[in-house]
Amino acid sequence: MTTFPNSPRLLKGGLVLLDPETSVVRRIIVLQYNPETLSRTLEVQSVGGGSADFSEAMRLKGPPVETIKLEAEIDATDQLETADQTATQLGIHPQLAALETILYPESARLIENNQLAQAGTLEIIPVEAPLTLFIWSKTRIVPVRLTEFSVTEEAFDPFLNPIRARVSLGMRVLSVQDLGFSHRGGSLYMAYQQQKERLAEMVQAGSLGALGIGAIS
Repeated sequence: MTTFPNSPRLLKGGLVLLDPETSVVRRIIVLQYNPETLSRTLEVQSVGGGSADFSEAMRLKGPPVETIKLEAEIDATDQLETADQTATQLGIHPQLAALETILYPESARLIENNQLAQAGTLEIIPVEAPLTLFIWSKTRIVPVRLTEFSVTEEAFDPFLNPIRARVSLGMRVLSVQDLGFSHRGGSLYMAYQQQKERLAEMVQAGSLGALGIGAIS
């Protein structure tokens, strides 16, 4: 059945992994289905906290710490109906692995570090992960670090390959406080914050009358 020609194109959310040194795209992970809900929390970064220094009460030491949570669904039903070879042999193992390996250092680097340790290297630098971007429309392109990851596998084929699952993702937005201004992720974060400021300016200004007062004295 063909799609109605005038129907809007459905954009998908997803994750993009960039090389931390060259910014070359390593992997693009498109969510199969857009989550129905997406929750965000912003924790203000004020100066002093409960300090008695009243001169610091209105100061901000940086952007708020923003966290994002969503639940994504992965389902191989359509692929199995068309006898897709990968889905038939492996179910949704590849899709789950694409998400899960974001949390893993590359095995080649682990082996390399182990060889360096056995050779007596005094200091081994921890493996740097790719820069992960969460993309949810062109107005939300943010560098993130995955902080929570859980999988509920709900159905299996006769070979016990998972064919349907729900994946819960928790992400912390990385700001210039985390990455610095010269880092590629830092520049992407600044573009994200500046986009917020432009959107805020589009809101029609309110009036004191709408709040039931005539002036602030």
